Amino acid sequence: MGENPAKNHYAQLNQGEENEMEIFGYKTQGWRRVLCIAGYILSCGALLLLFYWKPEWDVWANCIRCSLEEADIVLLRTTDEFQIYSRKTVTWISVSALIKSRLENPSNVEEDSIFSKAIMKSSLQVKSIQVQKIRYVWNIYAKQFQKVGALEDDYSCSAIHTKFGSGLTYYEQNVRRLICGPNTIDVPVVPVWKLLIKEVLNPFYVFQLFSVCLWFAEDYMEYATAIIIMSLLSIFLTVYDLRQQSVKLHRLVESHNNIMVTVCRNKEGFQELESHHLVPGDMLVLKEGKMLLPCDAILISGQCIVNESMLTGESIPVTKIHLPQADNFKPWRMHCADDYKKHVLFCGTEVIQTKADDRGVVKAVVLRTGFNTAKGDLVRSILYPKPMNFKLYRDGLRFLMCLIAFAAIGMIYTVCVFALNGEDAGEVVKKALDIITIAVPPALPAALTTGIIYTQRRLKKKGIFCISPQRINICGQLNLVCFDKTGTLTEDGLDLWGLLPSERSSFQDIHIFPADHSLPWGPVLRAMVVCHSLIVLEGKIQGDPLDVKMFEATNWVIDDSGGHQIEGQESTHATLRPGPKASSAPVEGLIILQQFPFSSALQRMSVIAQEIGGEQQVFTKGAPEMVAMLCRAETVPSNFESQLLLYTAQGFRVIGLACKSLQEGKQSTDLTREEVESDLTFLGLLIMENRLKRETKPVLEELSAACIRSVMVTGDNIQTAVTVAKNAGMISPMNRVILVEANKIPGSFSASITWKALEENKSEDYGNLEHHSQTGGRIRLALGSDQYHFAMSGKSYQIVAQHFRHLLPKLLLNGTVFARMSPAQKSSLVEEFQKLDYFVGMCGDGANDCGALKVAHAGISLSEQEASVASPFTSRTPSIACVPELIREGRAALVTSFCMFKYMALYSTIQYLGVLLLYWQLNSFGNYQFLFQDLAITTVIGVTMSFTGAYPKLVPYRPPSQLISPPLLLSVVLNILFSLSMQIFGFVVVQEQSWYSKTNIHSACLSMNNHTDNSSSVSSLGLHGVRDEAHGQTDNGYKSYENTTVWLLSTINCLIVALVFSKGKPFRQPIYTNYVFILVLIGQLGICLFLVFADIEDLYSKMDLVCTPTMWRISMVIMLAVTLAVSFLVEEAVIENRSLWLLLKKTFQYHSKSQYKRLQRVLEQDSAWPPLNETFFSDSVAIPVERNMGGHSNPAFDSNEDAL
Repeated sequence: MGENPAKNHYAQLNQGEENEMEIFGYKTQGWRRVLCIAGYILSCGALLLLFYWKPEWDVWANCIRCSLEEADIVLLRTTDEFQIYSRKTVTWISVSALIKSRLENPSNVEEDSIFSKAIMKSSLQVKSIQVQKIRYVWNIYAKQFQKVGALEDDYSCSAIHTKFGSGLTYYEQNVRRLICGPNTIDVPVVPVWKLLIKEVLNPFYVFQLFSVCLWFAEDYMEYATAIIIMSLLSIFLTVYDLRQQSVKLHRLVESHNNIMVTVCRNKEGFQELESHHLVPGDMLVLKEGKMLLPCDAILISGQCIVNESMLTGESIPVTKIHLPQADNFKPWRMHCADDYKKHVLFCGTEVIQTKADDRGVVKAVVLRTGFNTAKGDLVRSILYPKPMNFKLYRDGLRFLMCLIAFAAIGMIYTVCVFALNGEDAGEVVKKALDIITIAVPPALPAALTTGIIYTQRRLKKKGIFCISPQRINICGQLNLVCFDKTGTLTEDGLDLWGLLPSERSSFQDIHIFPADHSLPWGPVLRAMVVCHSLIVLEGKIQGDPLDVKMFEATNWVIDDSGGHQIEGQESTHATLRPGPKASSAPVEGLIILQQFPFSSALQRMSVIAQEIGGEQQVFTKGAPEMVAMLCRAETVPSNFESQLLLYTAQGFRVIGLACKSLQEGKQSTDLTREEVESDLTFLGLLIMENRLKRETKPVLEELSAACIRSVMVTGDNIQTAVTVAKNAGMISPMNRVILVEANKIPGSFSASITWKALEENKSEDYGNLEHHSQTGGRIRLALGSDQYHFAMSGKSYQIVAQHFRHLLPKLLLNGTVFARMSPAQKSSLVEEFQKLDYFVGMCGDGANDCGALKVAHAGISLSEQEASVASPFTSRTPSIACVPELIREGRAALVTSFCMFKYMALYSTIQYLGVLLLYWQLNSFGNYQFLFQDLAITTVIGVTMSFTGAYPKLVPYRPPSQLISPPLLLSVVLNILFSLSMQIFGFVVVQEQSWYSKTNIHSACLSMNNHTDNSSSVSSLGLHGVRDEAHGQTDNGYKSYENTTVWLLSTINCLIVALVFSKGKPFRQPIYTNYVFILVLIGQLGICLFLVFADIEDLYSKMDLVCTPTMWRISMVIMLAVTLAVSFLVEEAVIENRSLWLLLKKTFQYHSKSQYKRLQRVLEQDSAWPPLNETFFSDSVAIPVERNMGGHSNPAFDSNEDAL
């Protein structure tokens, strides 16, 4: 039964957000409920179990559709490709006691708020649901469920100041507390019994329970007991692991759940209360000293310095400034644009310092509480991880479905054979059901899990921690890795290299650091002294490494001990004074009055500072291009761009400095950022050296050799980024870099995009562009190599995404450097690459890369913390050497999964074919025969096969990503045919032997002299016990020449396929390096050969084997040897023959279906791409500047890496 969205029955929850869901309204119907209860009883709970697995069926069976307003049950469905359903019961919150005591309707108090719109006037109740720890209430007027626990987004800056500036009343606070619930991120430790029940009700364990019951019914006690012990052990380990995670998460969040805080009550003054009583809109007073934040809050007065390492993984203190009192009606977040975070204090972060302003205390309005907070969101992402869509898991389910279909055919065959022979109906049913447990291996999920566990353990030894094990296999498919630059490819710390001062609109002599003499007193030195957000913490200067280096070069010191009188007011602002080694200054010191912190979106920071007893000045530092734009044109040197290019082209990081004097009598606090950062005077360029990490170049070369694309995504200058990319080997010296610039056309809605070759300093290396264009011929992108790389800025990327959407995939195909990218643009870029069917890895230092780390297929955070909540993988050593390591292990894990799938498919099929052959004679394998195959062979192989480590060299192609690939299917089908042929051959040929007797199982080993007709000892060779009169030996009915032949052949055949399928190179180490597995195989083969040749009566009797002539035993070994040789030869010469498959692909003109591959093929035919030195407008009119330029795909990454 599907869902047809009808009016009022259907709505969307969290529209446009990551956790968007569809919500459907249902009402429970009495008679349906009664019928379902009857069904539960009659089915002995099976129907209830089915409804537990399929909550949507439960709702459809028990309820009828209705509008959401009338609903008492809601059905939720995720809007992603998985469409996962969940069922929620609607609850009612009564606020009548509060309102009656107040004797007034709440709507008079907060007319615009969701709290008044949710209370039903007649019953004084609020209708609510709780989804993934977030509470939603029914808005009576909007007729929809709305999230509570957060301030509404539509408040303007001035509204927040006026409405919440003096705090909530006692009554308002109580109503909000009742509706929102407590401000706690409560992750209770899940009781063991709950975890146990949840684990036991897993479909896999239910299938095992069914199997075990069947085996007990057939007296197959030993294996049933072994499976019970293994399952209990597996359940115990899983429950223990889940319990440990639950305890860990509980401890992680409990610290901030109960903190004493001070709030301001409207008309009642300050009040101390426990943090779990806080509600959105409360006025929080931040006192001096360290404090852990129990909620998200907007700072409305004063300034704070916060440690946000819990959220970002970066322990650099962050300065937070108060929300401006803007008079416009824009929502506050829209008014602050990308920089709203600089006003927000996040839950779980630590306030290190508070600085009050003229208004006295530092105040913040509670923005979000509980699980709505930033920390709550992180905890929810751990509790409710996003399901991974990976072909392997989908194919795994299809594989199991195929085995079930296979089993169904066997069941029909079994019923026909046994029914036609007049067997008892109960026996027929048991035998038919037995086929399912043989064809579908119950140990498959456990075997696949062991491979991942071993890989996880190997990664941990190498300092790589994983919080999402299912992503390990996906790492084996990565073919593009995005790298942050600073701290990832280059050293974290910057060294101050030089200063290029500017005076009277021209650059002066460069000052190189470290110099013998200090910088002379002047505006540039003043800018370096004050333009930062450094603090003194426990006697040590802390902050951004760039700021620290810059400040230390001045030889000044921060005096944080006391305030200074400024215009008659006490100030707690930091004072900076000349140190002992500083150059002489005509001032006692400088005081920072106000800060506008660094913003990734604005690419700059500013401060208002004052000389003690002197005038106020503004100092700005940031991206040189941005700073120059804010300066008066006459103060910017005419050769600004060429000088900037000179240093960025050498890989230096360049910072622009500017200043201006403030008019007297103007209060600094009254000025907006726009007013402060305008009409500046350009002061010069600060040049920082950012060295490549030692391991960067070899790692990028290794990835390039393995045909894995490397892309740089950085917040730095584009020229610096291109130079670093060249130095690191990301861009070969023989390749041309094309700069893509997109700009909005002023006064219109259109935009332009231009392609131009990036100027090179070494013309002899790269050729002279003008010379080539004058020849009248087509310009070649790179001499003889036809390779090019695009570089673009975040601004251009944004404009291309908005106005030139059709060009974006083409640009991404060869885009290598993305500079001046904001965190949101980084995430967007990763998603755009994924849309082109790339498997994308993201490697960053965790600071501003959190979003990109989360959306990538494999996010790797270089953090010293053991596990960063921001990304699935964390490397303890801050080096990109972990990237190829992770890809190697991912490839090995993926290949191991395929080997395990193939082995399990063959093992179950071999056993299944053997049993079906014997069913033809109403025979089967004996219990000990099954036990030996299942436990001594397969279980041990399943555990040890995964021990093989990753191959140390990355090859230039990936393992197949799907089970349904032709080589893999062919391998399975051929080996099934080999096994079937051998078993049928043995089954038929044994009956043709001269010593064979269908009725006398001892005829083969009787002495020729004593050979007599044993027909008198005829007995039913069915499934009933018989007594052989000649030898007085009890036979349980399984013993026969066919049984012995088929069982010995199938058992050793399992060892053959285990050996053949245990691939080594190119993705895993050679099989002989897995000593445990080799020893196991040798041991098992020794036991099997012993069983073939030993003629120990008691052993044979126990194993239901019969004695056969030595020649027949040798014949069986020859059959097995031939099967091994053929199987091994086919696997090596056909299945693993990459050249053959590539030839077949070429012959049949098979092309990869990946979007990026299709695009590469299109662009290969397009001689006009890329249109160098042309400008396009968004209305698609092209203006050629010079002749078009021929372009081709990038052969370095054009590998034959698709799944064969």
